[in-house]
Formats: sequence, structure tokens, C-alpha cells
Amino acid sequence: MLDPKLLREAPDLIRAAIAKKHLNLDLDAVQALDARWRSELAEVEALRARQKSVNGEMAQLAKGSPEFMAKVEEMKSLKGELKGREGELKETETAWQEAMLSLPNLPHESVPEGKTDADHVIAATHGEVTHVSPTAQPHWEIEGFEQLFDFARGAKVTGAGFPYYIGDGARLVRALVHFFLDEAGRAGYTEVNPPIFVNAASATATGQLPDKEGQMYETVIDQLYAVPTAEVPLTNFYRDEILPEEDLPVCRCAYTPCFRREAGSYGKDVRGLNRLHQFDKVELLKWVHPSQSYAELEALRGDAERLLQKLELPYRVLLMCGGDLGFAQAKKYDLEVWSGGQQRWLEVSSCSNFEAFQARRARIRFRNSEGKPELVHTLNGSGLAVPRVLAALLENNLQADGSVTLPAALVPYFGAESLRFPR
Repeated sequence: MLDPKLLREAPDLIRAAIAKKHLNLDLDAVQALDARWRSELAEVEALRARQKSVNGEMAQLAKGSPEFMAKVEEMKSLKGELKGREGELKETETAWQEAMLSLPNLPHESVPEGKTDADHVIAATHGEVTHVSPTAQPHWEIEGFEQLFDFARGAKVTGAGFPYYIGDGARLVRALVHFFLDEAGRAGYTEVNPPIFVNAASATATGQLPDKEGQMYETVIDQLYAVPTAEVPLTNFYRDEILPEEDLPVCRCAYTPCFRREAGSYGKDVRGLNRLHQFDKVELLKWVHPSQSYAELEALRGDAERLLQKLELPYRVLLMCGGDLGFAQAKKYDLEVWSGGQQRWLEVSSCSNFEAFQARRARIRFRNSEGKPELVHTLNGSGLAVPRVLAALLENNLQADGSVTLPAALVPYFGAESLRFPR
């Protein structure tokens, strides 16, 4: 959520943010609603002040006197008028809060203009795409793939995008999760096992609501949301709390299954493990001092990159343009691995700085050196999402005999140097 002062004192900054993110939003309507809310609030506060003043005046008068009875009548009139005005103010305030939640975060000045993939800036690359296996092929075409990754039975039991992982397929997923968590611990992140359902207040705090309702699975009776990422329960851990400044930065990590409806997804991008409705991911999250948030973003990105380096996967880092920047993000890097079988890049991590946007919604603060509460900055990144990492490992390391050679860093977790598909 943006500071309301921006709307009143620097609306052009918000207009620029709306334009850079290519959003369709009527800022004039939000400004008009803000002016109406402030006007109604001033009227209610004036009535309350007058009510308090009349009450004090009555205390100085003799009960039953004409002057006293006149004040009694005035109090009755004030009470009735105040009740009506407070009702109007409550409705306007609700609309004002919804309007404020519709305003996007301001992009950082380093975010490039644009709205297509061609407008992203390649910030870094690692490894050579030509060094992958010459026998690489799309992972879903590998002989025996369906024996370890059963999409047909998953679709029968739940629906498309909910596969079964079987035998060594399940073991490899577990190996990746454990590897990611251990590496996060070595990088200074404290592991958390969070709830995988959250309430609307938590989803609103992180910016999923009101923005991504169509992407989340919701329970009807309890009105809870299955987490689209561990970012949501992790960020809300400190909701409505004040942290000691000396505790910053606080670094946490969590593994959860993630659930996304991925409405509108279709075509080649959803084949096999490319896009699932349920998938496993380790999330990295930081609450940091505002003065350090962009240095911490680079460190967070480095933590995610280190995983790909240890997995020996060629990758590139994209600085995302304004049109592909999320509603709540101020700056975002995407990490993409090379898929040798599909001959394309697959996103496996997004590392983002939200500045104070989420913290203002969640009221997460720290007490600064002057003893005053100040909003923290929040950052998060995938460290990493399993399915596309798994797809790249299977494709890039596929051998002529149909086996998949595993990177040395993963061998202790899997318990073997290679994966063999049933024939």
C-alpha cells in the first residue's frame, strides 16, 4: 500500500507508476474519493468536538435551568446528526481503503520501460547453453517419463496440472527440496514450516488481494486461501508487530507446496512440468532496514543464483521491465534456466524488493534509533521452484542410454549419481 501522502502531495509519481506498469486505473477517481473522505472526516470530527464542548458547558449550568435544557436539546440534535454522518463516513472510508489498495507500488528508477519479453534487460548470464547433453529432448518425451511422473492419473484424481511423482521421481523432488533448504540454512536463513492456508487479511497484506483472486484456490466455508507461495504466510509472521532495529535483517526460508489456478494458461508453455497447479518451492524472505534493501536484494539474488551454479545449470538473470513487474513489486529479477530439450528459457526464480509496500499493509515496523516506529522493507525470492529446475536437469543431463546424470551437489541427497527411467 502506498503512503496516502503520495496521493495528495505527489500524484504524478503514482501516475508514472501506473503508466510504467501498464495498468488501467483511474487515479482521478481515487483522488476525488480521498478528498471526499477527508472532508467527511473533518465534518465528523467537528461534530464530535462540538459535542464535547456542549457537554462541558452543561456541566457549568444548573440542571433544569432553561440554559441547561437548551443544551440538552442541542446534544440530542448533535447526537442524531453525528450518527448519520458517522454512517456516511464509514461507507466512504471503506470505499477509500479499497481504492488505496488498488494503487500499485512505485517501480524503482532502475526498472526499464516496456511491457514485452524483449524489453527485459539481461543483467547476467552463467554457463554455456551449448554444454548441455547432445541427446537432450523435451522431458515429457523421454522414454519412461510417465512411469515416474504420472500426469494422467493425477488428472483423473484431481485435474490437469496435479501430477503424481513416483519412486525415484518422488525421491528426486525430495532431494531438491532438501538441497534447497540446506543451502538456505548455510546462507543464513532460518527455516520455518508455515501454514499452507491463509486468511484474506494475510493475502491482502502481501498484495495477492485485491489483485490475484482468480489465481488462488479458496475454501468456500472457511474463506481461506491455499498459499500460492510461502511468501504469504512468511511475510505475515510479523504482521502488526514492531521489531528491534538491531534484529534487522531477519532472514527466513520455508518449503511449501504451492497452489495456483494459472487461469488462461495454455499451449506449449504448460507441457509436462513447465506449469503446474500444485508444485513444490522453497521461498527466501527478508525483513530489512530501508537503507539496506537494495543491497539485500542483490544478496538475495546471489543466494538464488548460487543454487543454480551448484546444480550446474546454465542460466540468465533478467531485470524485468515495468509492464512485467508485479502490482506490489518495486524491482524484480527473474532467473531463467536453459532447457536443452525444449531449446528455451524457463523461469525458476523471481527475486523482488517490495520496499515498504507490503509492510504498510501488514503494519510491520521496527523502532529506529530515535525510538520511533518505521516501516521495514520486505524482499523475497524463490530458492528455488522445483518443477522447471527438475525439467532442466532431466533434459540437459539426458544420456544416450536414457539415464540422467545428476550434478555432484545433488548426489548425496538423491543417493545415486544418476536417475534411470523404467523401461
